[in-house]
Amino acid sequence: MKKVLFTLLGLICVSASQGQSFDENTTTSSQVRLNVTNVGTFGNAFRGYKDGSGDPSCEYPAGSGVEHLFESGFWVGGLVNGQRFVSTSALDKSTGYSTGSAGFEFTAEEGASLNQRSTLFDSPYYKSNAVSHQDYVADFSDSNILVPGTQIQITNHTNPLNVGVHMETYNWNYTFSDFFVIVNFQITNNGANTIDSAYFALWSNTVVRNINVTSAGSGGSSFYNKGGNGYSDSLHMAYCYDHSGDVGFTDSYIGQKFLGAEDKYGFHHPDIDNAYNQLTGSYYTDYFQDHYNAWQFNSSTDPIFFQPTSDQQRYDLKMTSGMNVDECWDQNSSTNANCPSESYQEQLNEAGNRSDLVSVGPFKDFGPGDVINISYAFVLGDRVNDGNDVTANTLAQKGTFYANADWAQTAYNGEDANFNGILDAGEDADGNGEITRYILPSPPNRPYTRVEAEEGKITIYWAKNSEESIDPITQTKDFEGYRIYLSKLGFDVAESTVDLDYVNIAQFDLPDNDVSYETGFEAITMDEPLFFSGDTNEYIYKYTIDNVLSGWQYAVAVTAFDRGNPESNLESLESAPASNDYRVFAGTKPNTDMQKHEPYVYPNPYYAGAAWEGTSNFQEESRKVIFANLPERCVIRIFTVAGDLIDEFDHDQAYDGTDIRWFDTFADEDPENNVFSGGEHAWDLLSKENQIIARGLYMFTIEDKESGELFKGKFLIIK
Repeated sequence: MKKVLFTLLGLICVSASQGQSFDENTTTSSQVRLNVTNVGTFGNAFRGYKDGSGDPSCEYPAGSGVEHLFESGFWVGGLVNGQRFVSTSALDKSTGYSTGSAGFEFTAEEGASLNQRSTLFDSPYYKSNAVSHQDYVADFSDSNILVPGTQIQITNHTNPLNVGVHMETYNWNYTFSDFFVIVNFQITNNGANTIDSAYFALWSNTVVRNINVTSAGSGGSSFYNKGGNGYSDSLHMAYCYDHSGDVGFTDSYIGQKFLGAEDKYGFHHPDIDNAYNQLTGSYYTDYFQDHYNAWQFNSSTDPIFFQPTSDQQRYDLKMTSGMNVDECWDQNSSTNANCPSESYQEQLNEAGNRSDLVSVGPFKDFGPGDVINISYAFVLGDRVNDGNDVTANTLAQKGTFYANADWAQTAYNGEDANFNGILDAGEDADGNGEITRYILPSPPNRPYTRVEAEEGKITIYWAKNSEESIDPITQTKDFEGYRIYLSKLGFDVAESTVDLDYVNIAQFDLPDNDVSYETGFEAITMDEPLFFSGDTNEYIYKYTIDNVLSGWQYAVAVTAFDRGNPESNLESLESAPASNDYRVFAGTKPNTDMQKHEPYVYPNPYYAGAAWEGTSNFQEESRKVIFANLPERCVIRIFTVAGDLIDEFDHDQAYDGTDIRWFDTFADEDPENNVFSGGEHAWDLLSKENQIIARGLYMFTIEDKESGELFKGKFLIIK
């Protein structure tokens, strides 16, 4: 059996890897699957759905198929000897990033890569200087006129600002923070000239669609022009939602939020008017502002929503001023004769394909060697159903999304509890004499877990490592207990698969401490610790889930939670189920006697559209029947009744489902988290030439590789 791969090699962006060190990866600690590159772009222009890799652009929640971002990048602009210059890492381009193309002006040096770090001790990327559960780190600049290592001229890039950028992205797996990715840019003036009145901006082309419902890019421009946009002045955040595309399958928002900035003078934020100048030691009026602008993607004709095409337009019209401060932002012709029939906000809330820009500044006197730190967050969040149509775009609908944005700000603030950019008395929790940002209250570490599957049963084992966790805020061990979660049957193939609906089926916590249920751990503690071959963990606890159905997918997770901290008004925190999630397929164990326990196929007969299959854009490649009671190592062959070989494939206990598309579409994105019983194997009803087979009776044989024993059986396909 062969897995169907749509490897359109011409679309793999080969040019991006020739002559230059272009590197990319995807955030995986949080529920946000954001593409990050080492040249300062975010999102992959849905390239992953065209080159066969399946790499998401900005999927949320993970595995849902709901995409939110075509591409994003940053702009740096300012005055050099009175002239306006803007350098961009990305801008409007229908095909997305391409090495040397206009607008992609930041490059990494040869040999550079996108590095990864983690604060998690069990991560292979653990580093003591890591900030989050998964950091991506890169260095690049706009100084190169030619793509490093080549003679390729970067189109229209003739006047670089000569700024270097050290970029770090952060994401966490906590349930209260797994919906955002923070990006910190450390910008250094490597040139000989001062950049005056400098501005920085995050540009994005957000597109919210469910690619499991509508294939990425299908229908051409009509795929992209269904978004509604807006801007929250109080949160300093642009946002986008699905106005009229896959409504009902895309109930979420994406936002680009400015968090804060620091330079040699001190901390800058639009909410701080009276800022502290750390050079003079005095307070002053800071005119630092945020500006929001939007335009139709690749449009040059709209008088308001037009795409800037020159450095002067980018700087003067889009970076240093914003439609959010224009009188027509919230007024129309009925209240202001100077305004159009619809306010800018009203126009943005209509369906369209827009790019938008969140710019901040000015940063004065950005001299040679000076450094500016600027942070943004990509924030995702579910829409609250308030009874109104999605196009109403009400404040209530954005309630969860806005709360998520507040959490991103909390993470950025860190020790700066009163958000004034000054380390005040009592704020220096780590005692290093400076504001430490990117600190979140922490639940206990996720427990080391192992899951075993058999017929009608799922058994979960876990270690007690969570009980030694130390909270970074209180510096105490505050572990309280464990919770066990199980998905609802059919969660993976429901009409809307936007989010995994866990059910808390059990809880165990410390006894005799007047917290929670005080159940104790006796019911789950094994008589002796258990060890598995090739696994160094010592498993202490065991929980069994009975009466599960074979062949169906179940998601199970074990979490650890703490007792909270009433003194600081902090509720109990819990490790994220998604960070410790396993997809389990109960079924028969390896068969040692095929005469006594005959192999079989189920469902038999098979009807097209079996309940466990679900709906996808690759429907004929997402069907499955299951061969059961298989030996540990065997060969499965399928024949027509006339004896023609249809397909054959090997089975062993390392089977992980990756040989058919169904598991790519509906199971865990990491095959190592898919748990099988060892004696079953799914088949996609495609021939070895990947042809759809006809209805009728089919024969199969199972050949035991160890004994040579052969079993023959049959099954029926009804379509």
